[in-house]
Amino acid sequence: MNEAIKEEIPPGTRRIIDDVERVFYDGYWIKYYAPPSDSLSAKRQLITALTRRLFNHVEHGINIPGARLSEARQVYEQEHQPALKRVKGAMLAGSLFNRATDIITKLVEIQELGVEITSDNALLRECGRCLQEALSLGRLVLHRSGEEGIDELWGEPLHAFSIPVDAFFESRYIKIAATMRDIDRLGAAILEHFANDPDFDGLEPLVRKVTCAAHQKVEILQTDDRIFEVWPAFVVASESLLAFRPATRAAGSLEYGRLQEEGLRLIAHGQAIISDIARARTPMPKTTREYIERLGAWRCKFQQEARRH
Repeated sequence: MNEAIKEEIPPGTRRIIDDVERVFYDGYWIKYYAPPSDSLSAKRQLITALTRRLFNHVEHGINIPGARLSEARQVYEQEHQPALKRVKGAMLAGSLFNRATDIITKLVEIQELGVEITSDNALLRECGRCLQEALSLGRLVLHRSGEEGIDELWGEPLHAFSIPVDAFFESRYIKIAATMRDIDRLGAAILEHFANDPDFDGLEPLVRKVTCAAHQKVEILQTDDRIFEVWPAFVVASESLLAFRPATRAAGSLEYGRLQEEGLRLIAHGQAIISDIARARTPMPKTTREYIERLGAWRCKFQQEARRH
């Protein structure tokens, strides 16, 4: 969407587009979901879902139960070897998140018995403290790809705990728009470095299908019935892109063939990054930037070799 249109539409504008209610942020019309009522029960469900999503996207082995928080803290504090301390710090962060979820779950159970839970409740404060400490340790945790951390996911449960539910939903739309923008950047970079070369004819529509399907995956909730259409469409579009093979030059050198294969590996890596971003629903700026730099370096070598034949 062009800049003029973005300036004309205030952020948060909602419209029905093709029979779907959408909300506008940062140039994107995103599928709108009405937030639940702002209650302790709603926050519990939200924090539980965000914690589960967090562990689904970060490195393995750090989903330590909250009941083992003291052990996790002790082994972290006693460790001095930097690489081991990073991993143990990630495990401590995981235990802190689970402790916070345990606390708020029990508080909701007590509230459902008719006991009033006020905002200055000591356990609520402890829940917030656990989330805050986990966030401070989040820098030690890597995405499952191993390429970078995703601090945005570590901050979300604390964010959901600290502000009204409707305000949290609004902040998610802003983040979804930023995620869509990174997906578009990746797709545009692949096209810029590959699609203008006759050897890679046919690549452009495959890339566009992947980015379009990724947009839909980013904006939709797992509880939405359309997930049964959206996820298969993304998988099939990704498989079609990964199956792409460039034309083979009869007079091409061994080096030229090697560079073609390297290009295919870069395309597959780009698809994997788009998938990681779409599933996490959050930008991965370091990974995106480094990938685009690798595309540029490959393109220079590929063009030099192509000019020799």
